[in-house]
Amino acid sequence: MAQFQQQGQPEFNTKKALPVFLIIAVGVFLLISWNSITVKINSGEKGIMYHYFTGLNTDNVYPDGMHFKAPWNKMIIYDVRKQQYEAKGMKVLSSNGLEIHIDVSVWFLPVADEIGQLHGNIGPDYIDKFIKPAVRSAARTVFGKYTPEEIYSSKKEIIQSQIVNETGKILANKHITLDNVMIKSVTLPERIKAAISSKLTQEQELQAYQFTLEKAEKEAQRQKIEAEGKANANRIISASLTDKILKEKGIIATLELANSPNAKVVVVGSGKDGLPMILGNN
Repeated sequence: MAQFQQQGQPEFNTKKALPVFLIIAVGVFLLISWNSITVKINSGEKGIMYHYFTGLNTDNVYPDGMHFKAPWNKMIIYDVRKQQYEAKGMKVLSSNGLEIHIDVSVWFLPVADEIGQLHGNIGPDYIDKFIKPAVRSAARTVFGKYTPEEIYSSKKEIIQSQIVNETGKILANKHITLDNVMIKSVTLPERIKAAISSKLTQEQELQAYQFTLEKAEKEAQRQKIEAEGKANANRIISASLTDKILKEKGIIATLELANSPNAKVVVVGSGKDGLPMILGNN
């Protein structure tokens, strides 16, 4: 039976249509599955890939940007910028067992090239697992070395530096970089705070009183030294003034007075020790 073909209607070409169908199918698949086959890593982040069949690849760290992946794999993203954790109302004990409340700020960041090890060994909740316990442990260790007076008055910077060192030791080899620890506030019981303030005031008053005493003592020593110097000078002068020198000086003074225009009477040899006597000096 002869095949019938309508006049004017073209024959459908399967070979030419197949590529078009494939392109459309691929386009639809990409459109539907785009979110599952691509992942975007933002600036300041790094990623590691968890493969469904082979597990976590800790060595390959993905930088920021757009990345393709198999739909069944998962990209784990970490923020590798500097981060801050604030521990408020932390309770620590001083060396004499007094309870003290402190507020502490901690700055840290994951080691960017080691986020695979960080995820594999600790996990994304590393702040709760390591940062917070490390800071609490370091603060309690350091504050326990000092009395409330030292904590309240003059040891804050030293304590802060020691907390940084202790926290750094705990976080060593944990794929975390500790940037800084800052003590924002220290709260003592009011009675202890009042007692310390009173003690500090008394110490300052005592220091001021001691300074006044030392100043008066130094002034007395200065006056004593000055008086002794004058006495020694007078003794030296007295020892050097012999009778002949005195007579000579008397004669010189008499001659000077006799030559002055003032009216006077000079009696030679009538004064004490044979010195001239001056009368009628106006």
